[in-house]
Amino acid sequence: MRTILALVIGTLATTIGLAQELPGSTPATVGTYSIVARDPVTGDLGIAVQSRYLAVGSVVPWAKAGTGAIATQAQANTTFGPEGLRMLAFGWTAQEVLDSLLVMDPEREYRQVGIVDPTGNAIAYTGTRCQSYAGHKIGAGYAVQGNILAGAGVVEAMASAYERSSGDLAGRLLATLAAADKAGGDSRGRQSAALLVVREGGGYDGLNDRFIDLRVDDHPDPVAELSRIYSLWNATFGVTSRMESVKRFNTNRQFAAAQEETRRVVDVMNAQLRDHPDDPEVLNSVAWTLATYDIAKERAIELAKRAAKLAPGDRRIMDTLAECHYQLGQIDQAVIIASDLVVKEPGNEYYRKQLEKFRAAKDH
Repeated sequence: MRTILALVIGTLATTIGLAQELPGSTPATVGTYSIVARDPVTGDLGIAVQSRYLAVGSVVPWAKAGTGAIATQAQANTTFGPEGLRMLAFGWTAQEVLDSLLVMDPEREYRQVGIVDPTGNAIAYTGTRCQSYAGHKIGAGYAVQGNILAGAGVVEAMASAYERSSGDLAGRLLATLAAADKAGGDSRGRQSAALLVVREGGGYDGLNDRFIDLRVDDHPDPVAELSRIYSLWNATFGVTSRMESVKRFNTNRQFAAAQEETRRVVDVMNAQLRDHPDDPEVLNSVAWTLATYDIAKERAIELAKRAAKLAPGDRRIMDTLAECHYQLGQIDQAVIIASDLVVKEPGNEYYRKQLEKFRAAKDH
């Protein structure tokens, strides 16, 4: 037994010794290709990245609303994220931040980084010892960068795709990743991807800035999967999140941003109606948004009535229909529907408050 134990201990010691001698004391090469960019209308800042590396979203993307976005990759120095954002918050330009980060890093030739500041100034850096092919390109309000790529055409494809695209920042970032993937992408293959878009008050319940924060940690086709999840996010949270942002934009007198974001919401809802023309849940959701955010009240009541026909007796739809009547000033109809809902669910506090609201409007 002692002999066996000694052999085991000896084997472990040898293994540990070999591990210490093997390459690996420095961080693994991370990243591959990414884009940092700023939406010139809304001021959103974002990053999208793909890599043959597990959970790349935990390493590369760093961003803060109104401050900047940073992608740190290759032999990634993750201190570049928080330190760079701290410098940007003090008002430093992207170039000043990059210069400061590099001068303090003795391993800078192994690094690759892209930065965009809150005014859209972008900069990128590719160290001379990043694994080939490695390179970057800078454009108006964006920087694309990649390492261990299939070739220089990947970076060119990314820049071209971003410049040709339009619409919301997240969609443009995803189009950039898709173009890179089509051009050959990471020469090692695929594994993970991430999308981060920050907006002041754009996070859950307006309590943080993570407007869109999606990750695919391990998947054979991570870019396509990330796009699928983004579509799901748009259908589930996109409309409400964007309309809450419209309120903030208007409050802050950012009227161009409010108008553009409203247009994007309408595009999302039209797509939902095209894809699900007979789904009462979709019709109900769109009707509520159109009515309560004062986008198209007449259209809202049409959709609510159609939803009610498709799903007769659905109380949520009837509540939407009552709200549509109320928004159009048809108070009597709203009171009738709400009264019926209170009778059917006397313990429902929300229905009771809706009825009180409608009756108060009638009294005035």
